[in-house]
Amino acid sequence: MVTPRDLQILQALCRYRYLRSSHFYPLIGGKSRRRFIERLGVLYHEAGYIERPARQWQALNARYMPAIYELSAAGELVLREHGLASESNPLLHRGKGMGFLFQHELMVCDILASIEIGIRERPELRFISGQEILANAPRATQQARAPFDIPVSISHRFARSVETCNKALAPDALFGIEYPRGEKRNVRFFALEADRDNEPVTRNNLEQTSFLRKLLQYQRVLASKTYQSHLGLPNLHVLTVTTSEGNQKRIMELLSELTDGKGHAFMLFRTMPSLASHGHAPPPTPFILDTPWQRAGHPDFYIDRL
Repeated sequence: MVTPRDLQILQALCRYRYLRSSHFYPLIGGKSRRRFIERLGVLYHEAGYIERPARQWQALNARYMPAIYELSAAGELVLREHGLASESNPLLHRGKGMGFLFQHELMVCDILASIEIGIRERPELRFISGQEILANAPRATQQARAPFDIPVSISHRFARSVETCNKALAPDALFGIEYPRGEKRNVRFFALEADRDNEPVTRNNLEQTSFLRKLLQYQRVLASKTYQSHLGLPNLHVLTVTTSEGNQKRIMELLSELTDGKGHAFMLFRTMPSLASHGHAPPPTPFILDTPWQRAGHPDFYIDRL
């Protein structure tokens, strides 16, 4: 029998492709952590509603780290039967990507889950998921094959030529935070970019992925406010998390160069080396919610404050 708590677990794995058992309990909560972990075991071993991706076992000490879970085909079916997901839901990841970007996607989930955990500890704040953003987006976006891909056109002058690129901007994740403000509630929305120090900062073209292309795309999207027309969002901030201080410095220096030293008030950066390890599982890091993010050309920024 599927319990309300089971549905909460399956819904969490609809929001996050991967979740560590260490992040599951603080994300959902409950009276007993031990019973919660036992229930994960039941959903995995007996019901088959959740799976453990094979890529996690490549780490030498994988059996001594918190297990990582993802939604199974049976779990997706349960969500659809309870009216909690549609077959066309783009947030259902079953069979998509084949796990080739496992470590990168896991890093994205670790960051986003930590922010949501931090918000759970702050009753005055509310976490707005990508699902909720999509549910309130324009109908054309909802029906798109890749609804979170933001259309954008950029150009850049290289040493020998000016290149143009019309590839869509695809954030690693989108979420929002609702804040109290007197009798009203205010919202701020964020695009998340996660870097494991393996994406080139610059290239000599715009066809291949790089932070040069990404920064140009975000600059254009923010300037033209495409996030409003495409996603229906009133604002957008960009969070970039790297695992290397050196890489963060190079990215911020590039942003300063592209903006003639002005930087950008809506682009935020921080480094988290703990997310780079294959041999150690990072615990939830909710402190990233209420500690400062750096900005190029502007003072530090706190995402938990208006």
